[in-house]
Amino acid sequence: MRDKLTDYRRADASLPRRNRLWPLYGAGFESLGRDDQPIDVPMPDVGPDELLVRHDAVGLCFSDIKIIRLGEDHPRIYRDMEENPVVQGHEVSMSVVGVGENLRDQYAVGDRFIIQADIYLDGVSLAYGYEIQGGLSQYNVIDQRVLNGDDGNYLIPVQPETGYAESGLTEPWACVIAAYELAYRTGLKAGGTTWIVGAGGRAPYTIGAGFDADSHPARLLLTDVPESLAAWLRERADRLGVEVLDGVDVSSPPVEEVDDIVILGPDADLIEAASTHLVDFGVVAIIADEPLSRKVAVDVGRIHYNRWLYVGGTGPDIAQAYSRVPVRSTLKPGGAAFFVGAGGPMGRMHVQRAIQVANHPAAIVCTDVSDARLDDLRQTFAAEAEAQGITFVCANPMEKEAYAAAMAPFEQGGFDDIVVLAPVPAVIADAATHLGSKGVMNVFAGVARGTVSEIDLSDVYLKGTRIIGQSGSSIDDLRLMLRQAESGALSPNRSVAAVGSLDAAKEGLLAVRDAVFPGKIVIYPHIKDLPLTAVPDLEEKLPSVYAKLKDGREWTVEAEKAFLREMLP
Repeated sequence: MRDKLTDYRRADASLPRRNRLWPLYGAGFESLGRDDQPIDVPMPDVGPDELLVRHDAVGLCFSDIKIIRLGEDHPRIYRDMEENPVVQGHEVSMSVVGVGENLRDQYAVGDRFIIQADIYLDGVSLAYGYEIQGGLSQYNVIDQRVLNGDDGNYLIPVQPETGYAESGLTEPWACVIAAYELAYRTGLKAGGTTWIVGAGGRAPYTIGAGFDADSHPARLLLTDVPESLAAWLRERADRLGVEVLDGVDVSSPPVEEVDDIVILGPDADLIEAASTHLVDFGVVAIIADEPLSRKVAVDVGRIHYNRWLYVGGTGPDIAQAYSRVPVRSTLKPGGAAFFVGAGGPMGRMHVQRAIQVANHPAAIVCTDVSDARLDDLRQTFAAEAEAQGITFVCANPMEKEAYAAAMAPFEQGGFDDIVVLAPVPAVIADAATHLGSKGVMNVFAGVARGTVSEIDLSDVYLKGTRIIGQSGSSIDDLRLMLRQAESGALSPNRSVAAVGSLDAAKEGLLAVRDAVFPGKIVIYPHIKDLPLTAVPDLEEKLPSVYAKLKDGREWTVEAEKAFLREMLP
């Protein structure tokens, strides 16, 4: 008897005349599909420099919900969606089912790939599942925008035995590992614009590095700088050919975009006013030895998306504010890590990685406002963490007494690492209060630019704390994550919480919106009709698949094989 899965993997069967997909015609779930169903369109033609691919599995993401909510107001959508609807789905694994004549020496039917969704051509974002048709379709054409974009080829080869869900979910997993690979400057930006603002401090300031012949800014702005430092800066700038703009008004600087802002003294008002002029990857260095009189309104959205950074020191050397406590994005080995809002799909990935990395923390605290999610997190990871010698704590902040008891052991020293997965300004602000000396807080949650949290930035220069953030991942991050998945170092399969057929995609997206499942939902576009089904519920619906799960709760490559053998038409 022929094996359906073997035939499917060869990808050489006759192709249908129609392609089934979910179009999004505008904002709102009522604009998804027709009569709550996907539609059939003609199978696309493939040109000589194109590939026809089959989407094998696609993970649903909260980013998809943002597209549905915003429609044409989404910053990555540039078209009339009623005339040219969006087809979502960027966490995709795919197989080649057709090869254009000019590509036949490079590709073959049956080749498998994942895709770096952030595709750029001539500097313009053409993301997969946004501007380019995504994975909530059975088939798609891959053209030269993907094969020959700004970063080269955005397709990444997948080994034949790697699971479809396993490879597709490397995309969100790449965002997780990217959070621990961040690098920040350790000095003034060479060739950039530096703005030094006096804020009442009168120490004998110096700049021990980064303002010399080997490295220096191209432009220097000065506002109320103590005269001894100002004179030294003017003399040094003259010798180095640095443009100097003196007497700059904080409320209306002549330069809108600044790479480095140095605040000499503890002045929250000046920090807030000057920060608005930071460019992407900009740094504010606060030099002071007294606490601020109040908390600072910090744009945590720009820390996340624009990679703003606040550093500091007690002086007098300004350069040491950058280098005395270098930014650490990796978790501190043997430290205490706090995952805020850990019960969702991305939070579980962070927690899984923290347990499995070689130099793991000694203590992991997970919080969430959902007891069901916390219970599932505990059942999934507690025993594994404890086997590694890790203290593993799950607590719901809504249960005041139990939460206080769980946090009590960490009150005095604070946490070495905090990862915030809840996009709530008050939650971010509260999390910052738990940072210990030289601790790092990563604002991983995708809070919008302009979102403000009240944070005591005195800790930045008195305790050496750092607040960092990031968005998305690079193609190198995706390659690294795929290698880790295929080597067994990290398993994306453990993130799968529910599966369904293409017809179940709308139900799945509603479940993502409503946080129904603790992990990822994976849609298989080519299986027979299957309503959205939680992985543990397969025991009743598909017992042969359930038998291949790990511990009756975790998706595996073997479970997926059994699933496809049963569910492929």
